This record gives sequence, C-alpha cells and structure tokens, in this order.
Amino acid sequence: MGLVVAAALIALLLAATSLIPQDQEILRGLALYAVSALGPLGGFAAAVALRVRDVRAFGLRRVSGRWLLVSVAIGIGVIVLNLLVTAAVVTLFPPPENIQAGYQAAATGGALSFLGALVLGAVLVPIGEELFFRGVLTNGLARYGPWVAVLVSSTVFAVAHGINYVLPVAFVVGVIGALLLRRTGSLWPGVVVHAVNNLSSVIIPAVLAGAV
Repeated sequence: MGLVVAAALIALLLAATSLIPQDQEILRGLALYAVSALGPLGGFAAAVALRVRDVRAFGLRRVSGRWLLVSVAIGIGVIVLNLLVTAAVVTLFPPPENIQAGYQAAATGGALSFLGALVLGAVLVPIGEELFFRGVLTNGLARYGPWVAVLVSSTVFAVAHGINYVLPVAFVVGVIGALLLRRTGSLWPGVVVHAVNNLSSVIIPAVLAGAV
C-alpha cells in the first residue's frame, strides 16, 4: 500500500509540475524537489496509518553521535563516487541528457531559490525518501532475509531515480542507507549520508555558476 500511495502521489504531483511553463525553470526545479519529498512521505504515512504501531519500528529512533559523524564521512565518500561516475559517463559515452537541469536552475537562481533548494533537496528529500525506501520498504522486506531487504529496496530506490547516469550512485546510497539501518536500527545515519550527497548537488552548481 505504501508503494501504491507513493507512486500515485508522485504521478499526480509530476502531472501538476508539467503544467508549469517551460520558461519557469527555477520553479520547476523547486517543484521537482517537492515531488521527491512529498511522494515518499505520503507512502510512509499510508504505511503508518495501516500498521497502527510505534513509529520506532520504521527506524525513527535515536542514534549515537558517533554514527552520525561516520555517516558524514560516508556521505563525503559518496560525493567523490558521484563525481567519478559522472566523469566516466561523460568521457565514455555521448553527452547524456541533463536530467538535473531543473534542480541546477533552482540552485543557481538566486538567494531565495538557493535556500529553497537547500531546504527541499538536502533536508526534506532525504528525510522523505529514507522514511519510505528504508523505513517502509527495507523493513517490510526483512521477512525475506537481510540481503533481499537491502538489495531489493536499493534497486527500487535506484530505478525510482530513472534509468540514467544517476542510477549507480542512487543504488549505492540505497545500499548504504539500508546497511546503516540494519546496523544501528535507526534511519538517521542513512538520512545524513543522503543529505550530504544531496547537499553537494545544490552547492556545487551554485558555486560553479558564481551564485554563492
């Protein structure tokens, strides 16, 4: 049910986003960030509503500061991986379609849009996606074994980002988040890794464009 609700919300919100005029690229970018946050959050809310239980079962529990620091370091490693994968794709294949154009427009469109991209992309999106893909999906698949839970939920997470050059890094982020959830019992280390990676996708374009 969580998958159905999340997919339906994303489809509905994307349809609404498609109505934004093409020349409003900044607004489209911010709207796409919102879709990425609200769709998974809706799926998580549906799962919680159906399974009336303590939300700690979904991984909403405290974790030590040491694990959060470890997660920051892992997130920096993911940024390096992201840059390497992007460089390899650009070098080995024809120039790919810039699927990040809307996000980059939001990051480079001025102080307010940059702040909006930070809040949506580096805070709400990581929280929403980790709540759903790890809190609901990884935990829900745990009955079939730990590796099924980790690999299947990470594959769904990666495919949800589209069949493009982002997919390998999304899969790695999914695996790391799922393993951290299994190791710590908490979603927050995975949220930190996700947030650090997303933060780079906002800050790097803004710095390169001289917007910050």
